[in-house]
Amino acid sequence: MAAALGVAVIAPVAAQQRNPLQTIGETVLDQPAQSYRFERFVIEDGTPARRWRVHVGVPTQPAKTPAPVLYMLDGNAAAMVFDQALLGELAAHGAPVLVFIGYDNDLRIDSRARTQDYTAWVDTAEDENGVAQSTGGGAAAFLQVIQQKIKPEVARRARVDAQQQALWGHSLGGLFVLSTLYTQPDAFQQYVSASPSLWWSQGAAQGELEQRFVAHPAPAKLWLMLGGDERSGNRGVRDMSNPRVVAHLRRIAGATPDAAHVLSGRLAAVPGLQVTYREFAGLGHGPMLPASLKATLAALYGVPD
Repeated sequence: MAAALGVAVIAPVAAQQRNPLQTIGETVLDQPAQSYRFERFVIEDGTPARRWRVHVGVPTQPAKTPAPVLYMLDGNAAAMVFDQALLGELAAHGAPVLVFIGYDNDLRIDSRARTQDYTAWVDTAEDENGVAQSTGGGAAAFLQVIQQKIKPEVARRARVDAQQQALWGHSLGGLFVLSTLYTQPDAFQQYVSASPSLWWSQGAAQGELEQRFVAHPAPAKLWLMLGGDERSGNRGVRDMSNPRVVAHLRRIAGATPDAAHVLSGRLAAVPGLQVTYREFAGLGHGPMLPASLKATLAALYGVPD
């Protein structure tokens, strides 16, 4: 069964607290064009105005036919996964257009902004000071920005195939992938939800939206990816003297650690929905970001995994 699911065998790593102020430094987005060239634009929307920085990677070899396109959330962090060798492999295989959707700053992960954009439900929970905070709920508005502003600008800059559009997201991004599938399944043809934060808002994603989609399904392909340590509940070494860590662990109790694995079983029974579940032995939540993105490039475009 492990072979059938394509399970990766990777040495366990200790969990580390993510630095919320980490910046990206130099990436392929800043380097001279080789197999890909990159263009950047900024989208502004809303009141007060919010800004998204989008990079579009286009193969330097002109395409004879419209190219598939991969949209990636947490665009700054996603860009850090790529190097010139990987871009060269992509250009030699499926040669997709690459779209990195980030925020107009140099943070690797903009926690505040993504929490608003990637969640379809408002979550109320106590912070590290024991004060109840309500956050999130902006997924519908963010999807509208993607559909009405980002996609048309991408199509203006690259020759893309509107019938070969994929969306990848990790963590809260993986949650956004699922809510997009449930609410606008024709927005993309391929959905990759990596380590989705199904605990958000006490497991709201496993409620009405999922049930409504199951009752009225639409054709699509879905990949669900999860780290083996995530599914087993092994969160490694955590600093339990840090109130922020304690508050976070309390919040993620809103779903069982294996919720994504269980979800894959439920959705596999939905007519017209092709579901692939892949588990990465020994990986926790953080390392699943690069691992799942590289696995996505292999699954969709045939580069070596």
